[in-house]
Order: sequence, then C-alpha cells, then structure tokens
Amino acid sequence: MTVVIRMKRTGRRNRPCYRISVAERRAPRDGKTLERLGLYDPIASDPEGQVTLDVERARYWIGVGAQPSDTVRSLFERFGVFEGRVAKKPRKRPGRRTTVAGERRAKEKVARAERKVARRSERSAARRAALSAAKAAEAASAGEE
Repeated sequence: MTVVIRMKRTGRRNRPCYRISVAERRAPRDGKTLERLGLYDPIASDPEGQVTLDVERARYWIGVGAQPSDTVRSLFERFGVFEGRVAKKPRKRPGRRTTVAGERRAKEKVARAERKVARRSERSAARRAALSAAKAAEAASAGEE
C-alpha cells in the first residue's frame, strides 16, 4: 500500500478550504483517508492562520514513507516538518526529460539565441556601412556640381 499526504478540498464555491490528510495513492482526492493532519485555508488574511498542522504526526508519516504532494511539501517546508532530516525529492514523472538532457537542450537553445543575435548585429552593421557609403557618395556627387 503506497501512502501519500495530500489535500482534500472542502468549503464552498469560491471559498476553498483544504484538509491535509494521509490517504492511499489509489483513493480519490476527496475519498477515504487514513488520518487528518491539519487544515489549510488559502484565503485567510493572516499567514499564521492559513495552516493548522500536527507536525509530529506529519513527521511520523514522512518517516514511514508517505510521499507528500508538491503543495503539501511546500507547506511542510514552511512549518519545519523536515527539520533535521533530508527531504526526499519527488519522483520524476514518466515522460519527463532527464536533467542532463534538459541542461544540454537549454545550453543549445542559449547558443542558438546568441548566434541569432550575432547574425542580426552583423547584418545591421553591414546596412549601416552601406548607408553611410551611399550618403558619402551622394555628398561627393553633390559637391562636384
């Protein structure tokens, strides 16, 4: 049984409130949960009042292998659930590029952009030189008359 820590949506329309809960991965978002760890109210005006969390139980579930969702992970980091231990990074989703390939593609993209800028500057410099030569020739022909 794979266990995740995620949020269940509660509240009314245009006034969301979420329960931070522990559930099986296969259970629906608003379905059966194993335990409720706290509440998250994103619309609350004061940042301290946005989250109520049982930090000790959250640490317990992380310790036994429960994987938090990205949003829950950021809340846990904000409230110090990961203090004193290295947080596991989320697993890569299938179909995503590897970091090495992604970095290589990013470098290639930057190099292409630099080459494009260089070509543009060369063309504009050539146009300026041609314009100045034309003006100089025009001025020279005007001065002969």
